[in-house]
Amino acid sequence: MRTGLSVWAGILLAAGINPAGAQEEGPPLLAANEEGERTAQDGSVFTRRDARTLNLSIPAPRGLIADRNGEPLAQNKVAYYFALEFPHFEKPEDAVILEWAHKRISQAREWTGREWEASDEALLAHYKDRRWVPFVLPVLAESGDIPKFKDKLPRGLILHPVYLRHYPQRYSASHIIGYVRSKGKLPTGPINYGDPLFEETHGVAGLEKMFDEQLTGDAGQRKIIFDSDGTRLLDELEKPPRVGNTVITTLNLDWQKHAESVLRRSCKRGAFVVIDIQSGEVLVLASRPYYDVNVWIPTIGQKEFEELRDDPSKPMFGRAFQGSYPPASTFKPIVAVTALTNNEISRYTKIDCPAKIKIGATTFHNHSKYPDGKIDVKKALARSNNVWFYKVGMMTGAESFLSVARRLGFGTPTGLPLFGENPGRVPTNEFMKETLGRPITQGDTANFAIGQGALEGSPLHVAQAMAGLANGRVLPRLRLVRQIQDPNGGVVLAPEPEARNTLALDSKAVDIVHDGMMEVVHAGYGTGERGALSFCKICGKTGTAQWVKDRELAWFAGFLPYDNPRFAFAALYEGMPHEVVSGGKKAAPMIPRFFEPLKGEIKELIKPAAKALIVEEDPEEEAVDPGEEAGVISPRRSPGDGVLEAIPVEPIGGEDDAGEDPADDENPE
Repeated sequence: MRTGLSVWAGILLAAGINPAGAQEEGPPLLAANEEGERTAQDGSVFTRRDARTLNLSIPAPRGLIADRNGEPLAQNKVAYYFALEFPHFEKPEDAVILEWAHKRISQAREWTGREWEASDEALLAHYKDRRWVPFVLPVLAESGDIPKFKDKLPRGLILHPVYLRHYPQRYSASHIIGYVRSKGKLPTGPINYGDPLFEETHGVAGLEKMFDEQLTGDAGQRKIIFDSDGTRLLDELEKPPRVGNTVITTLNLDWQKHAESVLRRSCKRGAFVVIDIQSGEVLVLASRPYYDVNVWIPTIGQKEFEELRDDPSKPMFGRAFQGSYPPASTFKPIVAVTALTNNEISRYTKIDCPAKIKIGATTFHNHSKYPDGKIDVKKALARSNNVWFYKVGMMTGAESFLSVARRLGFGTPTGLPLFGENPGRVPTNEFMKETLGRPITQGDTANFAIGQGALEGSPLHVAQAMAGLANGRVLPRLRLVRQIQDPNGGVVLAPEPEARNTLALDSKAVDIVHDGMMEVVHAGYGTGERGALSFCKICGKTGTAQWVKDRELAWFAGFLPYDNPRFAFAALYEGMPHEVVSGGKKAAPMIPRFFEPLKGEIKELIKPAAKALIVEEDPEEEAVDPGEEAGVISPRRSPGDGVLEAIPVEPIGGEDDAGEDPADDENPE
């Protein structure tokens, strides 16, 4: 099989890719100086008009993107384009050149079964200025078809190898990973120093864009010398390309795929987020619907792009972090903990909750349309009583509970390297004056207290706030990257767990809110009993919101276990037009659907640390890492020396598609 590479096999191997037997049937790499034969030194452009010395750039393969266990999310593969390798014509007449080229193009069309064009103008211009490098045709040779014609390629029709980005998980985490695109077409006109052998790519969305500099490797250099009659006298690799760095994410691919499966079974449109409270690591960041990122590689057709762009379900929209929704009743724990911390109420304060109250000229209703009588804060959370929160919200004041919401991360980006993250919104007097021509009113305060009005956040914001409430003292700084490794496996970056904000909440107030959120799920009168798990008590909060015209949202968010919080979560269900939804019926069931199949793994992770035996202290004993003592996930270290240990990852190349196709699910997209 002619590949158009004399030294390409060596180049690919140098970059960690095996081209599976690529070989060259052309002239030798260097014409030896025996019995007067020409040598590389004889190919001078000063003595021979058609001689050429070329220094070409070999674009480097991009670094890998992997999950926390090294499973590849983005990698590289070698692919082959059909290309023309023009000979030197003694009489380069246009008709001769075009006849030669079209004969080979027709053969390639026949093999691929696809129609594509190469203009006569482009073919002639290439022969004139660039015939020493391949003329790449705009069609890939499918790997499964290559055996049909690998021994039939006429001289001059070659398979030109390139590095292509490949997303082996296909649909999973597609909104997070992003994709790459070509930096531009191959150059035309006279060959310049450093012209690339094939098109270079760069990240234009997702982690591919946010870490483009780290993922981009160093280009290699190839030197080729041709004599005036087209004989290649020298073809050598002066500098091998160097693969880019590897980005290890915090995502757990197994959990991510499982969450996507739960969303497929539970809703048409929604999101699911899981955060490790101790480390701030985002383990799951799932959105539905999604799409196969490989549609962008090597290029996306206009029809495919229009189908994605115009799809009303917005499959390219990452709802988990790009969406902005009213948090609804998942916001009520923030109002409750603020009121308790500010001593506006106590654990024992009971407030009368009729079916509705009037604020100004507007009547505000309880969600159930029934009275609950006099209830305390825990029962108000468990029953999700709107009237209680209207009253307590106005007693506490919007400025107070909105300030706590900001400390819990609402209204600002999380700081994660997410492309297109929505910052959400926590309204201020200035915002209300600019948009509505008035400051925050009592009616606004009542609306904000139940998570409605101008208050907005993403599922990631809601899960982050739950992590902060679970901790009670600080808001963990979220992390989406565990490590960045160089091509040799050395750890370049490994962020440590840290706090983002101090919450300044009363610890007793936090405990009371935890109790109320536990009763949401486990008391007989709670709204979230469908979110219960068989193996531990959890804290949760349902939510149902008016979203856009004729559309409602359902939420269920919280953390587990109740007595020693480890994981925070948020599940979002987007209702269809005119669909009646509720957080308890639509979103809460997603929690057991996700966590119950992982029961054994979760139980091990949430198990309390064993009590240490009393031993005699040894002053020479190495101190225990306090982070490890507290159960905080920290970068792995090799024994004895404290040096960061790289997380093992798959080599470049990898396996074929391993991602789950929604079409295989019993409820396809």
